[in-house]
Amino acid sequence: MAQDRRPALIAALAAAILLAFAPAAADAQIAMKSPKWSELSPHEQQVLSPLAQDWDQLDAQRKTKWRGIAQRYPTMKSDEQQRIQEQMRPWSQLTPDQRRVAREQYKSINNLPPDQKNDVKQKWQEYQSLPPEQKRELASRPNGKIAAPAATPPGAKPGASPAGQR
Repeated sequence: MAQDRRPALIAALAAAILLAFAPAAADAQIAMKSPKWSELSPHEQQVLSPLAQDWDQLDAQRKTKWRGIAQRYPTMKSDEQQRIQEQMRPWSQLTPDQRRVAREQYKSINNLPPDQKNDVKQKWQEYQSLPPEQKRELASRPNGKIAAPAATPPGAKPGASPAGQR
């Protein structure tokens, strides 16, 4: 059952990483209020439709964040709009605990020094370039890592053939 959620967790982590590198929304903040789904504008409902089922359970801070995204949505490039929509769907399917874990991971990434942040960004870009089959394979592994090459036996030179044969 836990493996069934791995792709969703990876998607949530992806969203967290992308949000870590997205422009700050501080300039476009909406007043802190907690509207019900029915109180959102038709435009907001359209943009945020993947969140409709869970909207009324979100806290005011989360609603403000998502409304800020909906407000900026018309100014985004079409590929950014598509990416946001694709990220909302898996996010809306996560359990509250999985969302909490994703938020914690986002915070830890966001608090990294710039050079480590760049490393994470580079690794994410490398992951994005993988074919879908390889992404699924990574998602199915317990630690999410690609198998390391076989270790060099003690005393052997790295790159040398076994038993000194060439």
